Amino acid sequence: MRLHATETPDTHLQPGLAGQPHRIVERDGVRYTLLGTAHVSKASVDAVRGAVASGAFDTVAVELDAGRLQALTDPDSMAKLDLVQVIRDGKTAMFAANLALAAYQRRLAEQLGVEPGAELKAAAHDARERGLALHLIDREVGLTFKRARQKLGWWDRAKLGGGILAALFVDEEVANDEIEKLKQGDLLEASFGEFAGGNPALYEAVIAERDRYMAARLRESADAASGAREVLAVVGAGHLAGMAKHLAEDRAAPDAVKRELEAVKPKSRVPWMELAIAAFLLGGFAWGFWKGGVDVGADLIVQWVLATGILGAIGCAIAGGHPLSILSAFVASPLTPLHPALASGTVSAFVEATLRKPTYADFLALRDDVNTVRGWWRNRVARVLLNFFLTSLGTAIGVWTGGLRMLGKLV
Repeated sequence: MRLHATETPDTHLQPGLAGQPHRIVERDGVRYTLLGTAHVSKASVDAVRGAVASGAFDTVAVELDAGRLQALTDPDSMAKLDLVQVIRDGKTAMFAANLALAAYQRRLAEQLGVEPGAELKAAAHDARERGLALHLIDREVGLTFKRARQKLGWWDRAKLGGGILAALFVDEEVANDEIEKLKQGDLLEASFGEFAGGNPALYEAVIAERDRYMAARLRESADAASGAREVLAVVGAGHLAGMAKHLAEDRAAPDAVKRELEAVKPKSRVPWMELAIAAFLLGGFAWGFWKGGVDVGADLIVQWVLATGILGAIGCAIAGGHPLSILSAFVASPLTPLHPALASGTVSAFVEATLRKPTYADFLALRDDVNTVRGWWRNRVARVLLNFFLTSLGTAIGVWTGGLRMLGKLV
């Protein structure tokens, strides 16, 4: 096996590669040409189209998963979602993260006049047009998000959630340093960095793991049965060095690498945090009844219900929730600490999406509406997300307030 890497012009290179950052790895009778692109560069689009059109490659691989390719090629794909089912499946936060990524990409497109990822879209389109084998080699963005979250502590997770929420509302230009990172790096790295304030703990899941994953997918897509001999892989320039290293050196079977990097730690079968909060809450009520009698115990329960229920309902009301959504937030908020299935934000958002079911037009207008504050309350999809986040925030504040009051009375 031989590794050959160069980023300098070469008269023997295929059209589209001269002057472009790239690596060439030969392994097991297959030559992999990794073409590094800037996700916000028209020159990268031209380079990709020239390379695909050169006729030098029988296979094209792109740094995309099926969901991201669909989002690039079908802007209306989000309109086909069943928001009620999204909430029922507990994927509201993931939906919000994808929406924040779309909003970030839109800001870049408006600022620079180039659609982020246009070169990946062009590679996929031209490969299909020319009848070349096309492989999507990136890990599904939801898995990357989940594995990234698992590497963060609770405070960094809270910052990540807050960053995603802020990205949904912010409509300011992307900073120049972020644009420079995009020219040399990776779109997901830049967007996750914006959401999480550039937390270095995200690097492993967002970049390093995906280098290994995409290298494994390349080896898998070019197995003996595929007949691939000349593979063009279009990836962000920030992945070149890592992917070339893994392509040349990794010995583990591609399937084993994929299984390792797709695994998500299962939630603990014993919800220790929920049990601790529930034990404190129920123990506090029991202590109140035992030490102070019915009056003190009942007073503790009433204060808890009012503190959590009112603040959860206020959050829902600020989000413009339906009266029944507000009522459901008030009822669910005091019960939220007792069981995750009773989370007030999920309950109120589900009621809101059921009573005010988003229309096809709401989904089509979503990307435009989330760019204005008024649009968030006008668009039913956006308003359901607001309901989820603001009700959850109100309940969280209520839990802390009610817990501190209970602790004060018991002490």
